[in-house]
Order: sequence, then structure tokens, then C-alpha cells
Amino acid sequence: MPRPFRFGVNLLTPAAAGEWRAKCRRAEELGYDVLLVPDHLGMPAPFPALVAAAGATERPRLGTFVLNAAFWNPTLLAREVATTAALTDGRLELGLGTGYVQAEHDRAGLPFGSPGERVDHLRRTVEELLKSDGCEVPLLIGANGDRMLRLTAEHADIAAFTGARLTPGNTEGRLEPVTADELDERVARYTESAVGREEPAERNLLIQIVAITDDPSAALGPLLERRPELTLDRALALPTVLVGTLEEVVARVRGLRERYGFSYLTVLEPYMEAFTPVPKALSA
Repeated sequence: MPRPFRFGVNLLTPAAAGEWRAKCRRAEELGYDVLLVPDHLGMPAPFPALVAAAGATERPRLGTFVLNAAFWNPTLLAREVATTAALTDGRLELGLGTGYVQAEHDRAGLPFGSPGERVDHLRRTVEELLKSDGCEVPLLIGANGDRMLRLTAEHADIAAFTGARLTPGNTEGRLEPVTADELDERVARYTESAVGREEPAERNLLIQIVAITDDPSAALGPLLERRPELTLDRALALPTVLVGTLEEVVARVRGLRERYGFSYLTVLEPYMEAFTPVPKALSA
């Protein structure tokens, strides 16, 4: 039997207390299973934002999507995780990644390091959390490279695929979408590494664009302007793009689960309202 769908929303925009609580309650009303907060400068600080979200809601899980492990000392992070898990009544799901935006490290005066050094630091972070009291929470790891996929297969309860890669030479975190075939290869590499797991991990994909529309060219116009090598058909075929009529998008979501095993999808805050007809149609 396929794993049941779960849907999360990544809340990107800082807000005052009342507005933040209202936004979280709205996400709960819309049926989202997980309320998530990223870890980028200029966006909400993850742990206080999640504690506030817990106070405003009752049902959804609460998660980081994802913490930039390179920002954090592993021992101090374990204290943050344990406290947040307690204050959210056990609803915390911890998402971790290596970090990929060099400009944020430069701004914070923190070393960025090589990709290998960031993976090493993430491994040390995971090992510290696994041995720390109060940190027994579901662990999501966001991965794309081979070493990260192996680490994810070894430790993560949720394997998160970005469906994108960093633009070579870019320090601002600009990402390029991967094709369906490229994602096939990454998922296959993860599957190879995960052979022998006692329990299969849940698989997550971050969706970049959502539009329920009869005019996909209008919805994808900005993407096509940024990526002139893409045709409309190629853009519509990207795994991280859900654009089309409701029936087409619902079929695409089912296809993501059938082809890649993605039962847990995350959408970005700007698409929180637009996406909600899809879970309703899937459950009908």
C-alpha cells in the first residue's frame, strides 16, 4: 500500500505576534499537516516561530525546513531542539541541511567551508542530536549529493529532495530545477543507499510553483523569463512545478508518489491558499 499523503507549508515571511498566529491558524484551517519554518537570514527565526505556532494551533506537526547546520554548534543546537520539542508538546519534526547560501555566512561572519566540510559538520550534528536527551524527534534531512544521500539513508526518518541544484558560482543561493530524469537518478541513488533499513523513510519533495489554472503559460511566465532554455512543456514537466487544471495537478501529485515515492509534499507560503484544493480532491 502506498504511504498516505502529507502536506506541509513553509512559512517564509516574518510577522508580528498576532499576524503570525493568524497565519498559522489559517494553515491549520486549510488542512496542512505540517507547519514549517526555514533557516535563512531575513526570514523568521525557526525555534521561537515554531513555539508560537504551537500556541496558536492544535493539530499540525511543526518543523524546520531546513536548519542550516553550519549556522549551529551541535551541542547548543541540541539544547534548542530539546526545549522546542518540550514546548511544542512533542509535535516537533527536525529538518536539517548543510546550508548552501554563502552570502548569508559572509553576512554573519561565519565560515562557509567546502561542501565536504559542511557535510562533515552535519554528520557531527546528527550524531550529537542522536545521543542528546530530549532530541528524540522525527529527523528530516534535505539531500542531493551522494554523501548527503548516504547520510540521509543512514539516519533520516524523512528523506527530503530539493528537486534543484545550486547555480554554479552563485553565492546568493540561486537554484536551478532538476529534470524528472535527473531526479529519477538521485532517488535511485538514495534507494541504493537505503537498502537494509528496518523501516523505509518517508520521502518529501519541495514544490516551487503551484497554480490551478487553464493558462499555464501565464503562471510560468516568470520562470520562462529567468530560464530561457526552458520551453513551456519542459517547464510543466519539472517535478517541482504543479501547474494546470485541478485534475491535471491532482494527477501530477499522484504521479510523484508513484514514480518517486513522494508522499509528503511541501509548498511555499505564497502558494498556501492556491494548493488547498489539491489535498481536498485527493481525499474525495
